[in-house]
Amino acid sequence: MLQARKILEALRHKRVSHVVVLPDNASSALLELLREEGSPRVCFVTREGEAFALASGLWVGGARPLVLIQNTGLLESGDALRGTALRMRVPLVCLVTYRGYGTLGAAGTRPVIPVSGEALSRSEIDSVAVLTEPTLRAWGVPFDFLERDEDLARLDHAFAEAERLQQPVALLLTGATA
Repeated sequence: MLQARKILEALRHKRVSHVVVLPDNASSALLELLREEGSPRVCFVTREGEAFALASGLWVGGARPLVLIQNTGLLESGDALRGTALRMRVPLVCLVTYRGYGTLGAAGTRPVIPVSGEALSRSEIDSVAVLTEPTLRAWGVPFDFLERDEDLARLDHAFAEAERLQQPVALLLTGATA
């Protein structure tokens, strides 16, 4: 399990100025720590689509924002991601909590099962997990996984990749932070 303190240290090391977030259970420990510490600054949104608009505006103003949302909200925010962050070529790192990831493994379908009506209706699988990775691929958003503290070096790679490509890059958090 990822430790919120180590994620916060990594964000500070990367000089993240703002974390634009719609809270969810999986990110609650990190969010609580961010609120207590006061840096990077936390910017709450009421819908995930707002996160991409706000983060893009912060970037235009010279800040180094990061978006923290759940995969359900990522799907909801597709038009804002496409029409703002991707279109403007914003080098933005997104931490995406991966709701339902565990249900894929428990059902023996990891890494990914093909998207189909049958897969989306299976009661033992959270359907958002079925759609997360294929959706990121369809949008052309590179992604990697953060599962353990040892994976935090991938954050460096995500920032470098976002800068190199001049576009958003996602890191999928497969479990809750502690």
